Amino acid sequence: MRGSSCSMPRAPYANAANCFKGRAMSFSISGKTVIVTGAANGIGLAIARDFADKGANVMCADMDEKRLKEELGEARDEGNIRFFAGDLRQRLTIANLVSATIDAFDQVDVLVNASRQVIPTEALDVDDTSVEMLLEQNLMTALRLSQQVAKRMMKQAKDQPEGQIGSIINLSSTAAHQTAPELMGYSIASAALDQMTRSMALALAPHRIRVNAVAFGSVMSASLKASVAENREWRDDIRSHTPLGRIAAPNELVEAVQFLAAESSSFMTGEVMVVDGGRSLLDAVSAPAH
Repeated sequence: MRGSSCSMPRAPYANAANCFKGRAMSFSISGKTVIVTGAANGIGLAIARDFADKGANVMCADMDEKRLKEELGEARDEGNIRFFAGDLRQRLTIANLVSATIDAFDQVDVLVNASRQVIPTEALDVDDTSVEMLLEQNLMTALRLSQQVAKRMMKQAKDQPEGQIGSIINLSSTAAHQTAPELMGYSIASAALDQMTRSMALALAPHRIRVNAVAFGSVMSASLKASVAENREWRDDIRSHTPLGRIAAPNELVEAVQFLAAESSSFMTGEVMVVDGGRSLLDAVSAPAH
C-alpha cells in the first residue's frame, strides 16, 4: 500500500483506527445551527435533544408552547437549545421562525422538517377533509419552510465560494407506498412529501443545498404511541409483521437524520432513506397506524 496515507504494514488495527478517525469527524454536527420542527414530542424532540447534546445549536419549533416549556424548560435566551412556538401553517409564523433563529445563532445550516400529523380518512365520505388537512400540515408546511430556509442559506453563502452550504431533511413515512383506505390522506401527503424532496433537491443542487428524506415505519412516534395505547392489539400486529421483530424507539431514527445533516452524506441529495426494521419489504400490517 505504498503511497497510501493509510498504509498498515506493522500495526494494522491501530493504523486503521487512525484512518477512520478523520472520516468519523465528518459525522459531526457540532457548531451547526439546526431548526427542528415538531420538536415538542416524539421523534422531533429526540432529534432536537440529541443534536444539542452533540454540540449543534438547535431551534425547536412547535405549536404546543406548553409542551415545549415542559420538555425544554423556560430558558429561551441562553444555551445552544432554544424554542419557538407558533403555527407553521401560517406564512408569517414561518418568517418569524427563521428570523428568531438568525437572532439567536446568526445562521441556519440544517432544517429538519419533523412536524407531521396522522389522522384517519373516511375514504367514501364526501365531507371528509383529512386529505386537505394532511397536505397542508405534512406537505405545505415543510415546503414553505424549506423555501424560506433555503433563501437564507443562499444569502449567508455569499462568502463561502465552495462546499455544502446547507442540508434539508424531511421526515416522511413508508405509508407513502402502502395502500390502506384508513390512511389515505396520510399516505397521499407522505407520497407528495417524497416527491417534493426530489424536486427541491434538483432545484437547490446548483445552490449547494442538499435535500433528502427519511421514511420511517415501526418507530414509536408520538402518534403511534397514542394509537397503540388505545388499540393494544395493533402493537402486536406491527411487531409480528416487522422482520426485526420490534418497534424502534424514536432515538433510533436520530442517527439516520444526523448522517443526512452532516458532511458524511455530502454527495447525497434527492434520496428517501427507509428506516423501518424491514417492514416495507413485506408490509402485511393491518393496523392503520404510523
